[in-house]
Amino acid sequence: MLIAPLLILRPQPGNAASCAAAELLGVEPVAAPLFAIEPMAWQPPDPTEIDALLIGSANALRHAGPHLAAYAGKPAYTVGETTAQATRQAGLHVEAVGSGGLQTVLDQVAPNHSHLLRLAGYERVVLTVPPHATMIERTVYAAVPRPLPRAVARLMLTHALPGVVAALHSAQAALHLAEEIDRLGLPRARLHLATIGPRVTAAAGDGWGALHTAPRPDDRSLLALAAQLCHTPALRVGD
Repeated sequence: MLIAPLLILRPQPGNAASCAAAELLGVEPVAAPLFAIEPMAWQPPDPTEIDALLIGSANALRHAGPHLAAYAGKPAYTVGETTAQATRQAGLHVEAVGSGGLQTVLDQVAPNHSHLLRLAGYERVVLTVPPHATMIERTVYAAVPRPLPRAVARLMLTHALPGVVAALHSAQAALHLAEEIDRLGLPRARLHLATIGPRVTAAAGDGWGALHTAPRPDDRSLLALAAQLCHTPALRVGD
């Protein structure tokens, strides 16, 4: 049975981690990061005026630089265990770990944490702050788009039917992938997508060979879905 290759499009270092996990699932990962993460200069608010931090991605901690040390020991609300682990390593106290997006975590912020600092990327989801709180946002990194590698384009055109599978970790990646596929004149029907959540699925658009959403918004669930697509001759799940 032909096993379709799996494109891993997220930036490094997450790309390497997902590739390693995909190999354990018996598929052939192809590392093709669509973005490079770069730090951005930022002005830290007075730490005495901040009750807690909001962290939606480990990238915010990796690229916040020396300013982050000023908030050591403060509570932090995070999304996902990977981000929580990076938060602890950065010297912050993990107050709560959520899933499915930072808004859900923000809605559960304790009343005594009324002055919040969000460290985020240049492209980010707009959040609604609870009535009891205020939030300062600082952009500490940017995901710089990269062109789809020519080797991936050749793979899409030459790999035996039914095609190639791609795992999408973000709406930004879904939009950029669609732009690159169209720019290069590649047939969308040759690419079968597994996404990490409904928002990413919506951003991907239509015309793909298949489009499926992981049942849980985490890397493990996404890769399990993608592996199932890779191993399924018709590239359909649930048959």
